[in-house]
Amino acid sequence: MSAQQLPALEPDKMKIVQELEIEMMTDMYARLTKACHKKCIPPKYREAELQKGESVCIDRCVAKYLEVHERIGKKLTEISTKDQQFQERAMGISQ
Repeated sequence: MSAQQLPALEPDKMKIVQELEIEMMTDMYARLTKACHKKCIPPKYREAELQKGESVCIDRCVAKYLEVHERIGKKLTEISTKDQQFQERAMGISQ
């Protein structure tokens, strides 16, 4: 969830949310870079520039990584929404 999707928050809380979002994106980028580099780039470089096969591998790896990341995010959002609805119904029953 991006900061723009949140309801109006106090400036201090908004800053914390923004910092957490940046931290999560930085972590995702680092993991993506490490995973795709390990998969697509040999440990000993032959040339300074990427070879065509390496470049294609990295393109595919990044696309797959981002697709999976998006799918997981949607599933977690769905689960969270269902859980919240369940809790709201449970609170309504117990009152």
